[in-house]
Amino acid sequence: MHPVTQKTVHLSLRRAACTVAACTSLLSAATPSMAQNLPITPGQRATAQQVAQAGVPVSELAPNAPDSYTVKSRDTLWGISGLFLKSPWRWPELWGMNLQEIRNPHRIYPGQQLVLDKSNGRATLRLATVRTDGPPTETIKVSPRTRIQSLADGSLPTLQNNLIEPFLNEAVIVDELTLLQAPRIVAAQDDRVLLTRGDRAYVRSSDGVPLTDEVGKPLDFRVFRNATPLKDPVTNVVLGYEAQYVGKAALARGESTKDVQDSDGKMKPMPVPATIDIVGAKSEMRVGDRLLPEPERQLISYVPRAPDAKITGSIVSVYGDAVTNAAQSQVVVINRGRADGLESGHVLVILKDGARLRDKTEQGKLTEIKLPDERNGLMMVFRTFEKLSYALILELTDGAKVGDRVASPR
Repeated sequence: MHPVTQKTVHLSLRRAACTVAACTSLLSAATPSMAQNLPITPGQRATAQQVAQAGVPVSELAPNAPDSYTVKSRDTLWGISGLFLKSPWRWPELWGMNLQEIRNPHRIYPGQQLVLDKSNGRATLRLATVRTDGPPTETIKVSPRTRIQSLADGSLPTLQNNLIEPFLNEAVIVDELTLLQAPRIVAAQDDRVLLTRGDRAYVRSSDGVPLTDEVGKPLDFRVFRNATPLKDPVTNVVLGYEAQYVGKAALARGESTKDVQDSDGKMKPMPVPATIDIVGAKSEMRVGDRLLPEPERQLISYVPRAPDAKITGSIVSVYGDAVTNAAQSQVVVINRGRADGLESGHVLVILKDGARLRDKTEQGKLTEIKLPDERNGLMMVFRTFEKLSYALILELTDGAKVGDRVASPR
């Protein structure tokens, strides 16, 4: 047999005998454009390259860091990082410990085995070697079939996506001008008071620019109400408005004008509102609710890491109706955003304010003292605006509340 032909047949046999998981891995490597291709920031890559040269001090490992770990389907990057390191947000360093084998931290897949090596006070992390040379040892009968599988969803997420997915799709923070210029529902079909999915309503623009269904103009909208001002707990300045998401609407017909006869018999132009159809409802809608164009869906990389610069701030609000206290896995708004250098993936510590009391041990007088602030938990920023950000509480010792301080981890 010709050497080239022999090599091709041997490769074909290996592919035919591979398991489903192995075939998926081969296909991901062969077609990277179809697999998850999330960005790695220059800072993360620089950190990884620096750590990869010598590993990480053993003192930085978690007390019960395992010697090896097999990745499972429900794992997250945050959880795996917490297995090996004291500080889970230092994931870029965990990646750097294995820079040669894990070139992209977003491409960690179920079934891979991570092995921890410790020597000379340093630690390195690598993938277990899997032998792929030589002919297959088992004969597996295969038959042609068609299967459709999303390769982009095979690698591990940083967090369980269900915790933040609603806030990526529903949460709305706007400035005062955007709020005032947002189109509003002015009437409902058949004089209905409450609207839900399948209903039709009528909308007028508020900025003088009529809604139109022309090509290139937005046709899908979010419906919201009760825009609540978010004030800085220290300065009392309004940083933005958080709107309550109530549903989605599609523009069926744009605004126009029509000449009608008034009581004096004269013809005059009269505005004709745009027509919308309610296509999704989280709660019932009504006249007065406002619309914003549906933003494009974004796939964002959440690689947990500390901010490059020192950041301090406060919790402005807890997401939800009339909620003032937050628990683990809840979402809060903080008074820092893109203007302060915050990015998606930045991890901040939640600080509990130290109590004020009098020193009763001091002879002759009672001096008032303030105990040090203590770390109460961790949060990760997952969506940023100019002056505000949404963050998910990942760990919490005691309840968090509006006004609690947050800061960069040490």
